[in-house]
Amino acid sequence: DAGLPRSAPEEQGISSAAVRAFIEAADKQIDTLHSFMLVRHGHVIAEAWWAPESADKPHVMWSLSKSFTSTAVGLAVAEGKIGLDDPVLKFFPDEMPAEASENLKAMRVRDLLSMSGGHEVEPKFGFDTGPSVKGFLAHPVTQKPGTFFRYNTPGSYMLSAIITKTTGQTVLDYLKPRLFEPLGIESPMWDASAEGHSLGGYGLHIRTEDIAKFGQLYLQRGKWNGQQLLSEKWVAEATSKQ
Repeated sequence: DAGLPRSAPEEQGISSAAVRAFIEAADKQIDTLHSFMLVRHGHVIAEAWWAPESADKPHVMWSLSKSFTSTAVGLAVAEGKIGLDDPVLKFFPDEMPAEASENLKAMRVRDLLSMSGGHEVEPKFGFDTGPSVKGFLAHPVTQKPGTFFRYNTPGSYMLSAIITKTTGQTVLDYLKPRLFEPLGIESPMWDASAEGHSLGGYGLHIRTEDIAKFGQLYLQRGKWNGQQLLSEKWVAEATSKQ
């Protein structure tokens, strides 16, 4: 079993009474809690699921999916498939608008990663069909990219589309041998857009413990079982204030 090691809270310097008090308070005060897992020093010291959720049941990650998409970009950068300063338009010659604004031309991969692509308003999209590359590129870029933050789910979708353009694989398939399999994350699913790209900004289905492993990988600066899955430099950059 490729699960994280288990340990009593006290063995990792944590009070089990305090953990229990938290879980009981959460159970009483939150009526939507699905699961809880506490990891300390790489050991699971507490875990709980509320029916109908369970340890082996995949759960949709919503926006936590974005962190898996950015990890895929980090891996593609390390493989020389993408440059952080590559202009976004470089990857989509067929989908760009007839008249591309200077701001749109200036938008880089790193601007999508830091959600500073220059949109004042997040492009609208249907959750079921997913965003579209064409729709994103047609959206007015009113601010200079890299200078203005706007939370942007379609921006994460664009990163997913860039992975597909540069590797020939969806983010899901690209991450399988590079991240999911080494971490022992079994049967991850990622919903796709009408265009066939993994949704990128949402739509990944994994289990609670899989999230814990992913967090632990970043705490270990990209190292897992003695293997450097992600470069330390990428982890430092991805987790620093932008």
